[in-house]
Amino acid sequence: MTTATTTPEGIEELIAAGWQRLADRDAITKDFRFADFSEAFGWMTRVALAAEKANHHPEWSNVYRDVTVTLSSHDVGGLSDRDVALARILDKLAAG
Repeated sequence: MTTATTTPEGIEELIAAGWQRLADRDAITKDFRFADFSEAFGWMTRVALAAEKANHHPEWSNVYRDVTVTLSSHDVGGLSDRDVALARILDKLAAG
């Protein structure tokens, strides 16, 4: 199944919300900081469940209370509507 690439407006909305474009590939990234490791891990668990349901999985790393997330759709070779939708979910879950 292929996915439509996203619109510039969709990306601009995410940039305004703190996401950044990567210079070396068509992807976006954001650093999330939580109160402690337990809060970060709980958020990652909620994201994992949402990502599995959407069948779209982030690239991420976690060090203590910090989680760095990168989103890109391999099936379209860059950003897609699925990345925009997942980024919105991540932001919503991080906001509580």
